[in-house]
This record gives sequence, structure tokens and C-alpha cells, in this order.
Amino acid sequence: MDREQSWQTIEQERLRLADLLATLADDEWDHPSLCTGWRVRDVAAHVALAPNPPGPWDMVGWAVRSRGSFNRLNHDISVAHADAVSGAELVADLRAHAASRRLPPFTSYRNILFDTLVHAQDIAIPLNRTHPMPLAAARAGATRVWTMGWPFWARRRLAGYHLVATDVNWHAGTGPLEVSGPIDALLLLLVGRTAALHRLGGPDVTVLAAQIADRNRA
Repeated sequence: MDREQSWQTIEQERLRLADLLATLADDEWDHPSLCTGWRVRDVAAHVALAPNPPGPWDMVGWAVRSRGSFNRLNHDISVAHADAVSGAELVADLRAHAASRRLPPFTSYRNILFDTLVHAQDIAIPLNRTHPMPLAAARAGATRVWTMGWPFWARRRLAGYHLVATDVNWHAGTGPLEVSGPIDALLLLLVGRTAALHRLGGPDVTVLAAQIADRNRA
């Protein structure tokens, strides 16, 4: 996907996420998401803040309080915003800024694309909601995550595997162990989510599942 196609998809996916959030009951906003320590409302706030991030001086203050931890910075900003506004306001923000092409510091439209896709699943899956990913966008996101290194280190974590999508033309890795499945499930695997592991197959998926379980126990 080129830049224009990516931005158009980001807009569409923000609007689709807003539509999903608009259907939530009050208690669902506080349901745990797939992100450890993040509620559904926190993830929604994170996505809503992407086109409308805090100003530079506010970011400096948050960075100091997070003691240099990027993950803590993201978490604390999102939680603070989620606690300051209602669910309806988050939905309204997503819709109002869906077409914005403003970028937070140190990121790109390629990152915003897969970030929006993945975080929608972080919300939908634990709430047992169906929220399909567009195939072309999921493929672009998978390619981006595979090639980018930090913070997911997908190539390092999945060294020795050949990953093959079954619904689009995409594959990655040259290892002897093969895992296959839908591109959306592979994208979630690449960013470290295990919620779609049951949707993957291939001759060596049991090996992968055992390795992931061992890492989680460590």
C-alpha cells in the first residue's frame, strides 16, 4: 500500500473502531484488553490520541514521570486521557479526527496503520466482537512489523520459522519450521499477541505454541 492508500485506510479503520466502541455497554469500557494492564477505554484513548497527541512540553513532563520508559509513557498518557473523558467523547474524538494525518513524534504512517489495526483487535477479541481486518492493510502491517525491529523484534523472536499467509500473498522468514494462517492472525503473532494463536496452523504450529508458553512461564 502506498502512502495515500494507507492514510485512507487509517481513516476508515478509525471510523470502524468508533462504530464498534459506540456499541459498548458501560462495563465493557473497563474490561481488560489484550494489552496487559490496559482497559478497553485505555486502548481506545491511545488510538484517539494518535492524531491529536499532547503538546511538546506536556510530552516532556510525561517523559520525565515515566523515567525513560516508552511503554510506561504510552500507558500513562492513555490512562490519564481515558480517565478524563467519557466513552462517548472518545468515540466523538475518533470520528472528528479520523481523517487527520498528523503524526505523533517518532513514528510514521506505516506504524499508525498497523497500530490502529492491532489495537482494534486488542479491544474486539476480549469482548468477543468480530472486527475483520482489511487484507491489504494487514499484509502491509505484517511487512512493516517484520522489517522494523524495535519494539517487537519479530524476526528475532520468530527466528527459525517460515510464516505463510493463507488468504493473501505474503510470507516471511526462511527457517525450517513452518506456520501458516490468515494474515490478521499472523500480524497479531508478529506484535506479540497470542490471542489468535489458535487460528494458526501448519506442520510446526505446536512447536511455536510450546515455545511461546515457555517464554510466558519464564
